Amino acid sequence: MEQQTQILIVMIAYMAFIILLGFYQGRKVKTGSDFAIADRKLPGWIAALSERATGESSWALLGLPGAAYATGLLEIWTAIGCVFGILFAWIILAWRLRDEADKYNVETFTDYIAKRHGEMGKWLRIVGSFTIVFFFFFYVGAQFIGGGKTLENLFGIKKIYGMLIVVGLVVPYTIYGGFRSVTYTDVVQAIVMIVALIAAPIAGIIYLANLPEGSVFASTISDALHNAGDAYSTLTGGAVLKEGTHLSSALNNMFPNMQGIVSGLGTGIIIAGAFSWFFGYLGGQPQLSMRFMAISDARQAKIARNIGVLWTIVAYIGALMIGWIGIALFGPEGLKDQETVMPEVLTTIFHPIIAGILITGVLAAIISTANSLLILSATELSENIVKPLRGKKIDSKTSLLYSRIVTAILSAIALVLAYLSSGNLIYTIVGYVWAGIGSTFSIVILLTLFWKRFHGIAALLTIISGLLFTIIWISTEMDKIITSRLLTFIVALFVAVLSTYLFKKREES
Repeated sequence: MEQQTQILIVMIAYMAFIILLGFYQGRKVKTGSDFAIADRKLPGWIAALSERATGESSWALLGLPGAAYATGLLEIWTAIGCVFGILFAWIILAWRLRDEADKYNVETFTDYIAKRHGEMGKWLRIVGSFTIVFFFFFYVGAQFIGGGKTLENLFGIKKIYGMLIVVGLVVPYTIYGGFRSVTYTDVVQAIVMIVALIAAPIAGIIYLANLPEGSVFASTISDALHNAGDAYSTLTGGAVLKEGTHLSSALNNMFPNMQGIVSGLGTGIIIAGAFSWFFGYLGGQPQLSMRFMAISDARQAKIARNIGVLWTIVAYIGALMIGWIGIALFGPEGLKDQETVMPEVLTTIFHPIIAGILITGVLAAIISTANSLLILSATELSENIVKPLRGKKIDSKTSLLYSRIVTAILSAIALVLAYLSSGNLIYTIVGYVWAGIGSTFSIVILLTLFWKRFHGIAALLTIISGLLFTIIWISTEMDKIITSRLLTFIVALFVAVLSTYLFKKREES
C-alpha cells in the first residue's frame, strides 16, 4: 500500500504540472489556425520532441515491450522497420513537407493533399477526412485502453475507470489549447519517456546481475532468451509455425507434404509482417506529418531532424530491452497480460518514488498521442466537413468554437469504442490503424511529392481503395495470414500507379 501511495503522489504531481502547462499554452490560441497547427511557427526542438512523443504512444512503452516479452528476438524486425521508417521520414520527408505547408498555406493534413490536387480538392477533403476520423477513433481508443491497463496494473482500478481518468486528464486542456497545448506538453512527455527507456534497461541489467542465482528465471538477457527456447532466442522465431494457426493452415494447404517450403515461406511472411511497420512512417501518419508541417523554417527543420533521429534510435533499443528483461524476471509465461511488462519491470527494480516518476513515462506516451489524435481528427472534421457544410465564411472565433466542440464529441465517441474493444491488445489495434491510414496515405504523400504525373483522381482512388481493402482484409481475418500493413501498401501503390495512367488529370474549375 505504501508503494502504491508513493507512486500515486508522484503521478498526481506530474499530471497537475502537465495540465497547467497545457492551459497556459492554450491562452495563446486565438484562431482556428492556432488551434489546428500552431500557426506553423514551432521551433525545431519542440516539433521533434512532440513528433516522437506522439509517434511512440502506448505502442512503444506498452505494445512493443509486450511484443518483445512475448516473442523475444523476433521483435527486432518490428523495431528495424519502425526505426528505418522514422529515419526516412525525418531525413527525406520532413523538410519537404515543411516547405510545402508554407507554400500552400496548409492548416490540416488533407488540406495539403487537396491543395496539391486542386482539381479534386473537395472530394479529397471529404474522403480523406472521413478515412482519418474513422481509423483514429480506434487509435485514440487504444490510448485509453493503455491508460486503463496501466492504472489497473498499478492500483487495481477497474480498466473502465482507468480509461475515464485518462480521458479526464487529456481532454480538457486539449479542447482548450488545441495543437499548441498538445505540442508543448509533448516536450515534457518525450523527456520523461526517453529517461524511462534509458534508465529501465540499465537498472534492470544491474538488478539481475546482483540477484542470487536461481531467484529469477535468468540472471542476464541472453540467458533468459536462451532458456525460453528457440522461439525466443532467434531472429526467425525459431522458424517454427504453430500448428492450427491461420498461417500454418494456409501454407500447408498450398504446399502439402513440403515442410521445407512451408517453414521458409512462413518465416519470410512473419519477418515481413514485423518489418511492415516501416511503410506507415513514409508520410502517411497525419499526426506525425503535421509536426513536420508546423516547423517554422528550414534551419529549425534541420535541428528537428537531428533530435528526432537520435531520440528514435535510443528509444527503440530501450523498449526491446525492457521486454527481454521482463522474460528474465518473470519467465516467458509469468505475466497474465504481456503489455503490462514495462510497469511490472519498473515497480520490481526501482524504489517506489523512482518507479512512479518513470511510470509516468507510460502515461506520458498515452496522453501525448491521445491528445494529438483528438486534435487532428477534430480539425480534419471541422475544417473539411463541418464548416464547409455551413456554406458561408466563418469568423476566427466561431471557427475556434467549432473545433473545440468537435474535439469534445470525438473524445466521447472514442471512449465508447475503447470500452467496447477493451479486451484487444494495443499492438493489434495500432497495427490496424497503421494499415488503413499509414500504408494508404504514405503512397499518396510519396507520389504527391516525387511524381509530377500523379493527380487528384488517382489520389482519391488510392485513399478509397486503401480504406476498403484494409477493412475487408481484416474483417475476413486474412490479416492473420499476411499483415494488412504490407498488403495495403502494395494495393494502394498498384491502384495509384494504374489510375494515374488510366485517367487524365482534370482541369481545375
